[in-house]
Amino acid sequence: MGLTYKKATLEDIEVLTTTRVEVLRAANKLPRDADMSEVEKQSYIYYQKALENGTHIAYLVFDEKHFAGAGGVSFYQVMPTYHNPSGNRAYIMNMYTAPQYRRRGVAYKTLDLLVKDIKDRGITYISLEATDMGRLLYEKYGFVKMVDEMKLPE
Repeated sequence: MGLTYKKATLEDIEVLTTTRVEVLRAANKLPRDADMSEVEKQSYIYYQKALENGTHIAYLVFDEKHFAGAGGVSFYQVMPTYHNPSGNRAYIMNMYTAPQYRRRGVAYKTLDLLVKDIKDRGITYISLEATDMGRLLYEKYGFVKMVDEMKLPE
């Protein structure tokens, strides 16, 4: 299996946007006919801006011309803290492997490329949200469950 791992550019917005919608459908167990038009539109706008200004990077994985997987990271800043004096953070998201390529190390390698890029930027605070399907992968890589974070429900 000769897979190619490609760092996404502005030329890849269509693939990134399509993948984003697919990930959200799977993660939220949405039916194929769920209206994702607004999410698709806003994702396209997000990618256009974030890829240009460097607040998002992504990798696309191909088996020749066939899409095999993807993963991305959004960069953001919060107020500095004792444990994170820069306040810079990275949030890994949109991890996806096409069904026929699962259990072959595609997601692990994509995750590794993302983490290396994050660390190259000097960022040490890396987080993500794990689905049941992805949890084992992230634990294998070394991610641990957060206990102190809370959110206000919608």
